[in-house]
Amino acid sequence: MIRKHIFIKGKVTGVFFRAFIRERALDLGLNGWVKNLDENIVEAVFEGEKEKVDKIIELCNMGPSKAIVKNIEIIQEKIWGEKSFVVK
Repeated sequence: MIRKHIFIKGKVTGVFFRAFIRERALDLGLNGWVKNLDENIVEAVFEGEKEKVDKIIELCNMGPSKAIVKNIEIIQEKIWGEKSFVVK
């Protein structure tokens, strides 16, 4: 089990990015959260099996059809024990 904290930059707000992430995280059985920081950044935390966390980050690089992802910053963190996946 791993935890990754990410910051997605680009045209990522107002394009249903949080809903996109939540749906895919739930499909993969991941725990954590996602929220908008400002009009150009989405912040998210994922906890789960390494291959599933890697997969969601790969999906975040693509995003929903109207998104334009320019950069993703990834920080490995200690597991906190998130119990679900929520949009903040």
